Amino acid sequence: MAYLLIGEAAMVVHFLFLVFMAVGGFLAWRRPRLIGAHLAVAAWGVFSVTTGAECPLTVVEDWGRRNAGERGLAPGGFIDHYIEGAVYPEEYADLARLAVAVLVAVSWTGFLLLARRRRARTRHGHGGPDTEGPVHHLP
Repeated sequence: MAYLLIGEAAMVVHFLFLVFMAVGGFLAWRRPRLIGAHLAVAAWGVFSVTTGAECPLTVVEDWGRRNAGERGLAPGGFIDHYIEGAVYPEEYADLARLAVAVLVAVSWTGFLLLARRRRARTRHGHGGPDTEGPVHHLP
């Protein structure tokens, strides 16, 4: 039972990881501190796609499932097992990767534009999103 829970937990975390990879940059628009984590996740995504590196979450899930007496993941790993052929047809894998890359690029562009606007506001005394505006002192 514990092995199956490990496999299931790894699967859930993996799905969350992929969702964060696709839209984490947009989350950073509201929570700018998330951008560092999103940069790391996106870098891992590029690295794993370009080198074929196996994700540690795939290894953990496969190990848990096999030790629970279940079939492991498909030879191509998590993406081949759960995503390709289920979310989109296999022949559209490159298009799906391009769509995620475009989402990331748009989110980072928006993040940079918002960051520039926030810095300009702060420099001109308009405060940030958590302030009520400039503080005026009476003489």
